[in-house]
Amino acid sequence: MRTGIAVNVTRDDRRRLEAIVLDRRAPQKHVWRAKIILATTDGRGTTEIMRRSGKSKPVVWRWQERFMREGVEGLLRDKTRLPGKKPLAAETVRRVVDLALGPPPGETTHWTGRMLAKAAGVSLRSVQRILDAHQLAPHRIRTFKLSKDPKFADKLMDIVGLYVDPPAHAVILSVDEKSQIQALDRTQPGLPMKKGRAGTMTHDYKRHGTTTLFAALNLLDGTIIGRNMQRHRHQEFIRFLNAIEAQVPAGKVIHAIVDNYATHKHPKVRAWLANHPRWTFHFTPTSASWLNAVEGFFAKLTRRRLKRGVFRSVIDLQAAINRFVEETNADPKPFVWTADPNRVLAAVKRGKQMLESLH
Repeated sequence: MRTGIAVNVTRDDRRRLEAIVLDRRAPQKHVWRAKIILATTDGRGTTEIMRRSGKSKPVVWRWQERFMREGVEGLLRDKTRLPGKKPLAAETVRRVVDLALGPPPGETTHWTGRMLAKAAGVSLRSVQRILDAHQLAPHRIRTFKLSKDPKFADKLMDIVGLYVDPPAHAVILSVDEKSQIQALDRTQPGLPMKKGRAGTMTHDYKRHGTTTLFAALNLLDGTIIGRNMQRHRHQEFIRFLNAIEAQVPAGKVIHAIVDNYATHKHPKVRAWLANHPRWTFHFTPTSASWLNAVEGFFAKLTRRRLKRGVFRSVIDLQAAINRFVEETNADPKPFVWTADPNRVLAAVKRGKQMLESLH
């Protein structure tokens, strides 16, 4: 402790300080303040008190002086300070919120924080606090697409019925193609991640061609049948159907869930289906490809293998895709549908009603 300063603790003061330290319900700020005074009374030096309390030298001195002036009561009281700035008036807050919810001036597509601050006559930080308090984010936008298929409900129930209650002695396949997968090579090698810095990758790239992945997800066991092809016409689609036909055991009925891509409805594809009576196509509603379970596999493939991948040729790209399919089949997970179809229909209905009321 500093020279010339003495902390006098009476028996009653010590009893109160020890009670504060032992009270499990006492605020921690009161506890460490009491420990500083007790350590001072025990003859501990400032350095030792700092080590024990984890506080800086000015903090230790401040509470020693506070105890000398006000006793134990001084340790239990925090000084009140007047706010540096008065809170914004309710009218100002309401004006910022009304501006954010309305259209921006001129041909500007959306409000920015600085535009709102200038229009409302307040600081940018004040605008940020107001928007955060009212959960408004003018700089963000979410995309959506409502299906206009008149048979949306029937098709939804049909496909969800296959997901949750598949027919006996049948194979349920979710079939689709991921087209135009580019074999991209970076113009310069990136740097690995390290502490304080993310991994790097050049924004530009070299194209080495494209491939199309035809995939069929077996919903019952989670395995994938995949084929890489140069194009995605009806000829390639029929070749893929033949590959599936060869792998599925005889005697099994095949229900295939497909989207409304024109290739899937080509006359030659319909003729192929007529010659293979164990096959049945179930078409998703228009603008509802999210209902096709294999899209989840495509998303996982993109995140884990394609997005950051470096491929110096189409062959390298196809080999990487084939390895990913093999890894998926080595540890397959059956597809489980969890969404309530009635809630999906209700959400679509609400979306259409909102669009009709606004437009």
